[in-house]
Amino acid sequence: MPGGARISFNGVDSSLSSLKNCQSYINTGMDIATHVALDLVESFNDAEDVNSMENVMLEYAAMDRELNHYMRAIEETVNQGKRTWAILFLLQIKREKPENIPDLKSLVKEKFTALESKNSDSDLQKNEKYLYFKDQLKEMRKQFCHKSDNDNEAIEQIDEDIAVTQSQMNFICPITQMEMKRPVRNKVCGHTYEEDAILKIIQTRKQQKKKVRCPKIGCSHADVKGSDLVPDEALKRAIDSQNKQSWSTLEKSAGYAGATKKICC
Repeated sequence: MPGGARISFNGVDSSLSSLKNCQSYINTGMDIATHVALDLVESFNDAEDVNSMENVMLEYAAMDRELNHYMRAIEETVNQGKRTWAILFLLQIKREKPENIPDLKSLVKEKFTALESKNSDSDLQKNEKYLYFKDQLKEMRKQFCHKSDNDNEAIEQIDEDIAVTQSQMNFICPITQMEMKRPVRNKVCGHTYEEDAILKIIQTRKQQKKKVRCPKIGCSHADVKGSDLVPDEALKRAIDSQNKQSWSTLEKSAGYAGATKKICC
């Protein structure tokens, strides 16, 4: 195999590595955009601001798709080129004229163009990080929705107490039976667990060569995998917010009790 061709292929491999680094930057950007959107929802900002972050996510998804197509075009071209060079070597025609050597650049461009021609807007909405973004926004809005005004304050208070109780139930890990600190959501069945607890079970069952059934009572999902678990940032924020409110209430109560004691004395 000609030395020049080998160098060329090595150079392409190096370029692929650089492109994958670029992809990691895109992923980081999408993570940041997701956190900003959740911050906006938590602080009850205008929906227009949240929608602008969704547009940012779609732009990132478009960049990710284009980068994936380019890397795929390069990988397919390199594999095709290596097969071609192997055939040339076996046929012992190393001294072929340059015009008979495959033009890698043209082949990459051709394959990339073919892949890009199949693009559609629906592709962007299937991006894994965009789907996570939408899911977390939905959960965040459930936890931090605006409370509507009611004329009957007693009914409003009852409804609020019920909502808080239900939320607190969702804060409990089905494994530890304790409030979650680092909740992760199962993408398959939608249930949440304490991260360390579920990963420990998965690791133990893996050593036993057995599958893990979802620990949530009533769930039929019988094959929980670590790759199906994603951080539930919305739930974590809801738990943190609830705890802050509880501490605030306790502090106010303690302050009121202290003030009353001083007056009485």
